[in-house]
Amino acid sequence: MGQNEFVKLITPFKDKVFRLARRLLLSTDEAEDATQEVIVKLWNNKNVLDDYRNLEAFAMTITKNYCLDQLKSKRAGNLKITHTNYEDSNASLDKKMENFDSLKWVEKIINKLPEQQRIIIQLRDVEQYEFEEIAKVLNMNETAIRVALSRARKTVREFMIKTNNYGIK
Repeated sequence: MGQNEFVKLITPFKDKVFRLARRLLLSTDEAEDATQEVIVKLWNNKNVLDDYRNLEAFAMTITKNYCLDQLKSKRAGNLKITHTNYEDSNASLDKKMENFDSLKWVEKIINKLPEQQRIIIQLRDVEQYEFEEIAKVLNMNETAIRVALSRARKTVREFMIKTNNYGIK
């Protein structure tokens, strides 16, 4: 497989790899490094890539494992989730500020979720992966993924209701 063929294979999901890495690591720089590492690993294994039915799922699995290894070696338990690609250009300034505040609260809540739930929310709600694809990436069954996603969403929902009804905690 040549370089051009390889680039064509990874281009459709390279941004997803970066977003997952950014979701798990503390900084954009670290996420860029992780993305580069994943691409290098894929390139080094390009001769066997044809054997994988779902290259994107394989790349996401490598990304998840690489990021978790980085976190374990440097700062276990100190994860940060950042989601900054939300923008409504037609909204009023008040609505934009309200959306920004809500997004920041959701980020804060997601930061407190268990690691597995954070990954599942990223893959399902942000990246729009199907449950079958998430199951491949996380090596879990679909029922367990649905349960973890439901619990994560419930936690976020309950905290937001509590915050909106009783004020900021």
